[in-house]
Amino acid sequence: MTELGKVYGRTAGQFAADAVRLAVADAGLQLSDVDGILANSGVSGGVDIWTLQQELQVRDLRLLTEMQAFGSSAGSMLAYASMAVQAGMADNVVCVFADAPRLPDKGSAAAYTGRRKATGFEGLLGASGLTSVNAMYAQAARRHINAYGTTSEQLGAIAVAQRAWAARNPLAQMREPITLADHQESRMIADPLRLLDCCLVSNGGIAILVTSADRAADLRQPPVHVLGFAQSHPNYPAARGSEFGLRSGAAQAGPAALKMAGASIADVDVLELYDCYTFTVLITLEDYGFCAKGEGGEFVASGALAPGGTLPVNTGGGQLSAYYMWGMTPLSEAVIQARGHGGERQAPRNDVVMVSGNGGILAHHSTTVLSPNAPS
Repeated sequence: MTELGKVYGRTAGQFAADAVRLAVADAGLQLSDVDGILANSGVSGGVDIWTLQQELQVRDLRLLTEMQAFGSSAGSMLAYASMAVQAGMADNVVCVFADAPRLPDKGSAAAYTGRRKATGFEGLLGASGLTSVNAMYAQAARRHINAYGTTSEQLGAIAVAQRAWAARNPLAQMREPITLADHQESRMIADPLRLLDCCLVSNGGIAILVTSADRAADLRQPPVHVLGFAQSHPNYPAARGSEFGLRSGAAQAGPAALKMAGASIADVDVLELYDCYTFTVLITLEDYGFCAKGEGGEFVASGALAPGGTLPVNTGGGQLSAYYMWGMTPLSEAVIQARGHGGERQAPRNDVVMVSGNGGILAHHSTTVLSPNAPS
């Protein structure tokens, strides 16, 4: 990880190169040992394979690809890297995400405004006021509320729990504890989503290195084994009959990844979920099967997700309180937990760590299952 958050003076490409160098050093390798790079650029762009290879001065790579599935990209890159190593395409593959949307003289909202205007049928959404990601996720949350009686207070319980985890993470941007009352008093962004329902905007970069289990055993850090992975791309249309807001790609990718891992929901010790909004956490919990459909609100309000609860979720504070590095936020925290390096926030058990990625407006999903233990 590079510095994360309100960090200025570097481009996304520079953050990416720094993250690659840090990951390689963390493993106890040299850049010359890297023979594969998978790159994912955030909203600000600037992480392209030509520039990155030039910045790093690495030659004769056997694998070099840009991948883009938005917030599900980290899981997709990890799966691709794992298959590449297993197939013998490359020995040491680095997956990197970097972004630099924040500007020192502008608020965080400016990073996600000024997008391309939609045309055709999609243009009707803009005419009706659906002109931002906030508004579209608010529409999804409102549909869930209307269907199942989910409340704003229940969404607030997610924000409060994750801030409690962030208080134990020295790298988190927001560490000051919050209460449910704080959540309810925070300003409305797009009804029913309040400020504390929405993720941060961060600058920085994160990279992971993927190699074979045999090689990893001899490297500097405790190895983290990839047990399973899967993707789902529902691409719900904004039209009648869609399950938008009621069911996400987690319903397909979650069971598939667990099946590959030879595990079940009951085996999961730690859960790192993509949390661009509190609602994303809630619907993913339901679709993975940690609670029944429509019962996510009661489940999160029970205190299960917070420190000391029955299911440690987003133990670093997530994107809501720690930092927003797309799918690398939950994936990096999963690696920390699987290594046992969580410090004050380390979960009591870490044999099975499940990770989600979410891209677009609930359009893309990736699931990964990790463990400190090699598959039997």
